[in-house]
Amino acid sequence: MSVKAVVAASVTLLLWSSAFAGIRVGLAAGYTAGHVVLIRFLSASAVFVIYAAVRKIAVPRLRDIPLIAVLGFSGISVYHIALTFGERTVQAGTASLIIASAPAFTALIAAFALSERLNRLGWLGIGLGFGGVAVIAFASGHSPSFTYGALLLVLAAVGTSFFFVYQKALYTRYSPIDMSAYFTWFGTIPMLWFTPGLIHQVAHVPVSGTLTIIYIGVFPAAIAYGAWAIALSVGRAGVVTSALYLEPVLAIIVAWIWIGEVPHLISILGGALATAGVIVTNLWGHEKTVPTTTALYTQAPSQEG
Repeated sequence: MSVKAVVAASVTLLLWSSAFAGIRVGLAAGYTAGHVVLIRFLSASAVFVIYAAVRKIAVPRLRDIPLIAVLGFSGISVYHIALTFGERTVQAGTASLIIASAPAFTALIAAFALSERLNRLGWLGIGLGFGGVAVIAFASGHSPSFTYGALLLVLAAVGTSFFFVYQKALYTRYSPIDMSAYFTWFGTIPMLWFTPGLIHQVAHVPVSGTLTIIYIGVFPAAIAYGAWAIALSVGRAGVVTSALYLEPVLAIIVAWIWIGEVPHLISILGGALATAGVIVTNLWGHEKTVPTTTALYTQAPSQEG
């Protein structure tokens, strides 16, 4: 693989991995979860506005707009609102482990919605993935707040799974970056619900907290998509996308260095189980007759934190 592809993929993974810790920093600074996600995606939307002004962006067909809007709601609104509210009680590294199970949900949804055939290893992989998520979710069963946050993160994983299953047709007509812009714009609209009190919080929260949220909006939520597109365009898709399995590891390392968080050992074990399930499903779990949606999942822009 070319040096350019390696650098672009590395930058992307580092940025995406830093988002989990960045959310926790914004929450610790005093922002509500609603205001964290709103500021973040107002920032990301602004980046895509600049992108659209500088580069000619494809205008979607009228018939595609309802699907784009629904996917923006599922993959941006539901995913990021659930993720951010979930991280109020779940550590950044643990959150990344639950989100890493999303391809297992994607495979399950595709099996029923798109009639994609799974073999026995595929179903075994899905079972391992769900088992790993269950281990993480109930790792601290004595604390109801942790369980509640973990369930929100499962909702986030389901939301992003629907997003990746049903975006399949759009990438035959539009570029990933153009679609990322439209998904972000449509997905930001429901977040405006959190506008009340925003100005007051901005005025009373440390500037460092606000800058951190803007960072995770501009870089992991916007610019990283461009780097990912570059990596896919100059490197082999299968090799590039295999690097996504490193994202939870990087997220844990970033959270440890940045905010001093390390997931519980049982959460790491559950994450390893879920990741093993994803690998089994993606590599050996599908019939070989048609390309799989889970393969598309990793070739389209991945869902970051």
